[in-house]
Amino acid sequence: MKKYIIISSVILLVISTNMIGLSSCAVSQKVKDKTGVQLWGENCGRCHNAPGPGEFSSANWEIIGRHMRIRTNITETEEKKIIEFLKSSNN
Repeated sequence: MKKYIIISSVILLVISTNMIGLSSCAVSQKVKDKTGVQLWGENCGRCHNAPGPGEFSSANWEIIGRHMRIRTNITETEEKKIIEFLKSSNN
């Protein structure tokens, strides 16, 4: 009986972990509706004084965006919107 409870608990844990992981991969409507400016304000100033548009070249923003995406665990959609905003003043 004890083995059955342990095995059942492990199976439930694995299933719930996979469900959480799968749902977190999808971009929510809330994120889709936000602009790059909003996402930049919400994410980039949490850990440091975030540089603003015009402080780096477009090529540098691509590199910085990828690096910060990995460090902050933002989605690819969020990264693209933030980079578009930051590159907008370099045009």
